[in-house]
Amino acid sequence: MAEDIQAKLQRYKTAPFDSRFPNQNQTKNCWQNYLDFHRCQKAMAAKGADAGPCQWYYRVYRSLCPTAWVTTWDEYREEGTFPGKI
Repeated sequence: MAEDIQAKLQRYKTAPFDSRFPNQNQTKNCWQNYLDFHRCQKAMAAKGADAGPCQWYYRVYRSLCPTAWVTTWDEYREEGTFPGKI
């Protein structure tokens, strides 16, 4: 499985089509991948496993989300006021 993820990361150019978000507006896709990345990191840290597979979510949300949003969300997480469930 790790080889599959590594191969996908090597071929990664931009966020692929996600059938959960078929519309042109990709705001929800951005938000979901941001949450998934941080959930994945938290779960991998709890298991003591390598967080390499989480990089997929990171690359997707970095290509979809405006930098200002990500900066704001990171600040909220640090302050403990982030509205999402991670």
